[in-house]
Amino acid sequence: MEFNSTDNFFSTTSAVASVPTSAQEASEVIQRIQSQISQVFIGQNHVVEQILCALLAGGHVLLEGVPGLGKTLLAKALAQACACHSSRIQFTPDLMPADVTGHMFYDMKAAEFVVRRGPVFTNLMLADEINRAPAKTQAALLEVMQEGQVTIEGETAQLTPPFLVIATQNPIEQDGTYALPEAQLDRFLLHVMFDYPTEAEERELVSASTFERVGDRLEVDKIEPVASPEVIIALQKITASIQVDDSVLDYALRIVRATRNWPGISTGAGPRGGIALIRTARASAILAGRDFVTPDDVKQQAIPTLRHRIALSPDAEIEGLTEEHILNRLLEQIEAPRR
Repeated sequence: MEFNSTDNFFSTTSAVASVPTSAQEASEVIQRIQSQISQVFIGQNHVVEQILCALLAGGHVLLEGVPGLGKTLLAKALAQACACHSSRIQFTPDLMPADVTGHMFYDMKAAEFVVRRGPVFTNLMLADEINRAPAKTQAALLEVMQEGQVTIEGETAQLTPPFLVIATQNPIEQDGTYALPEAQLDRFLLHVMFDYPTEAEERELVSASTFERVGDRLEVDKIEPVASPEVIIALQKITASIQVDDSVLDYALRIVRATRNWPGISTGAGPRGGIALIRTARASAILAGRDFVTPDDVKQQAIPTLRHRIALSPDAEIEGLTEEHILNRLLEQIEAPRR
């Protein structure tokens, strides 16, 4: 059932929410986070929703779009609204794995080896232009993204949850880039395409960004923290407990399994694709203010969840088809449960 209660569980003395204990309270928290982000990030609502879905589901996001669309601003705004520690890594061809995870060095004063932690020791990490780093450096993120831990010189350190990686890549400029390995792509819960804003959104954006502003620094000072790391962890636990009917689960599995023998797809999604689809569908239900998953939640999340988990056949590529085209055709053919 949809939430229609007007009860307010937020503290009257602080903008930061109390730790939610129900799906309804979780929905209210996420709406306040979204409202704060909208103060500095104009338009692109579908992108914001996908980022929040990843946050709720405890997954990572690959953002793909041309430079200047606000990917960095979005990451900073989310971290500010959630009162989470954030870091940014500019991936370059000479970036080394130790620059990401950290390294051990000898402290002359203490006369011992100590670990200098890298920028992955954070809550929200922006991996900017991740495909500019070689495979060896990209592989340094595999353990971090999958296990939430870092191993340095044989010593393993756990990251403090919540932990979210928002990685970006430019779809146009491919000189000096390295394709992300399949294993790396599969660690991303969602692959979100960042498009140009509408004319009305761009007008509002330009007006807000130039009025009484000198330079083009990304400012998120007006965003009030309305959550905390503890609140985010509670949101993720509530999301994981959202009810999924067997018919909806079967629908999601039929979509994933259909990618393995669908015309135009040479390699379909593996079992992790089905797991990711249900996780993001649960998060979509929270965003919609429901405590149960519908077939529409599954259908809405299918493309961003599966587009990076399939490979097109040579014939489909010659025809100029994209993963989105193929998946849309597939979704049209897979019948959704009616109740």
